[in-house]
Amino acid sequence: GRERLIRHVRPTGYTSAIWISAIAMLAIAVAAHRASAAAKPDASPIAPWDRVETLKVGDLNRHFIVHVPPGFDAKQKLAVVIMLHGAGGTGQGAISMTNWDQKADRENFIAVFPDGVPINPKRGPAFLTNPQLWNDESGRNARAGFHSDDDVGFISHIIDTLESRFDADPKRIYVTGFSNGASMTFTVGVELSDKVAAIAPVAGHLWLRGHNLKRSVPLIYIIGRSDPLEPLNGGQARLPWGRLQQPPIEESLAEWRRMLGCGAKPNADASSGGIEKIQFSECSDGGAVVEYFIDDMGHVWPGGRNQLPQRIVGKSSDKLNATDVIWDFFKAHPM
Repeated sequence: GRERLIRHVRPTGYTSAIWISAIAMLAIAVAAHRASAAAKPDASPIAPWDRVETLKVGDLNRHFIVHVPPGFDAKQKLAVVIMLHGAGGTGQGAISMTNWDQKADRENFIAVFPDGVPINPKRGPAFLTNPQLWNDESGRNARAGFHSDDDVGFISHIIDTLESRFDADPKRIYVTGFSNGASMTFTVGVELSDKVAAIAPVAGHLWLRGHNLKRSVPLIYIIGRSDPLEPLNGGQARLPWGRLQQPPIEESLAEWRRMLGCGAKPNADASSGGIEKIQFSECSDGGAVVEYFIDDMGHVWPGGRNQLPQRIVGKSSDKLNATDVIWDFFKAHPM
């Protein structure tokens, strides 16, 4: 049987921010008020095949949006892209920010948008006062007084549900995410390397160290060179929910290349139009790493819809469309 249709909700897509000024915080507070409506239904459905699914994980009911493309036929065994929102965001907001639903319609795959867990699970999510977070192993959750449920288990259950109920192709399950969701994408890539074909973190960190993968998981990584919340060279980021010491981005990328058995030097390193693309293809067991660094871009989804003030997250950029580039990489890297 089919689950109930979800109803239209206002777009959110909020991510990490820093304390800048009272005016900036007022702007965020207004946006946060809108974000708190993310779980509330409205009058009209988004589309016949958009729906909220619910899974019981531990003591919590966890939710995720499934977007099925037009003309869905389970016999086709479609690919899946799971998109993880940033801190304070929602699955619905990730749709608005990235347009993965539209990409799924054009390319005929299933797009999935899970929700993290609010710091206080008994209250509705709100960007400033009760943000939804992922347990990305950074430790930020514990410092915020938040004891996360099993997020890796939640993603694993989502994959099992898609394969059993939607006949998704188990060899083409992909995970991407932004900011805190990007760091969670790294964690999922490590912990579920036997289930995930490839991953695509955008502006996040691999916090786990010293692990080995059950199978090589290709990686595409994208970040702006002017990201104030995920600085390339590391440093302390001041977030609404506390300060977080960020290591250099290269540490995360080097650790993933180590796990894939990639060579010390890239096979290609080219810059054009304000974008540097670095490729490592001489890796073990078909592994590959592609890294994009975008000049002048802040803490945003490239080519997407930024919903926070530039003074907080930095400049947007259309030099690269992350959704298009990531999907091309995913298509080239099934299990």
